[in-house]
Amino acid sequence: MIVGEQKPLEEIWSMVREHRNVLLLGCNSCVAVCHQGGTKQAGVLASLLRMQAAQEGVDMTLEVDGIERQCEHDFFMHMADVVARADAVLSLACGIGVQFMAEKYGATPVYPALNTTFLGAADQPGFFVEKCQVCGNCILAATAGICPVARCGKRLLNGPCGGVSNGKCEIHKDLDCVWRLIVERLEALGRLDDYEKLFPLKDWSKDRAGGPRKFKVEGQQP
Repeated sequence: MIVGEQKPLEEIWSMVREHRNVLLLGCNSCVAVCHQGGTKQAGVLASLLRMQAAQEGVDMTLEVDGIERQCEHDFFMHMADVVARADAVLSLACGIGVQFMAEKYGATPVYPALNTTFLGAADQPGFFVEKCQVCGNCILAATAGICPVARCGKRLLNGPCGGVSNGKCEIHKDLDCVWRLIVERLEALGRLDDYEKLFPLKDWSKDRAGGPRKFKVEGQQP
C-alpha cells in the first residue's frame, strides 16, 4: 500500500490561507489505512485549520468530504458540485491522487496535504515498512519472496556484502541484513542451492528512471 505522512500544519496553512472556500477531500484507501489521509483525518485537519483561521482573523469556509480513491474517474461521480463550491482543494491523497485531481479540475488549485513516502507493508498495527520500490522487474521468485532492491541498504542483487555483522546491516545497525533473511528463507524452503546462482545485471530500463511508465489492460480503449 502507499504510505503517506501529513505535512506540518504551518506548511498546509501557507498553501490555503489566501483562499476563502476550501474543500478538504479525504482518500479512503491506502493513506486512510495509515491514518493520514482518510475522511476522518480530513475532518481533524479542518478543525485545526479553522482554529488557525480564527487566530489570524481569516474568514474561511472549510468543507470536508471523501471518496474511495482519488486516482479513478468512477469515484468522482458525485463530486462535480462539491468541487465547484470550492476555490481550492486540499487533497489528503498520495501524490498520484493530487495530480489526478489537478488534471481533472484544471481551473481549481489542488494542494497536497500529505508527503507520499513509500510502498509499505503493515508489519504491526500502525507500523509500516517499505518493502517494494516498484522497480518494474520483480525478482521475488528467485529471492524467496524477500526483496533486496527495497530492503538492502545497498540494493545488492548478490549479497550479503562484507559489512554485515551479527546479521545486521552495516548502514542501519537496527536493520536485519536482507540477504541473511533470504538465505534463511531459501534454506527453510529447501532451495539453498538457488543462493549460488548469480544474478545477471538488472534491467533498470523498467524502473522509473526512463520517465513515467504506462500500463494498458488488454482490450481496453485508451
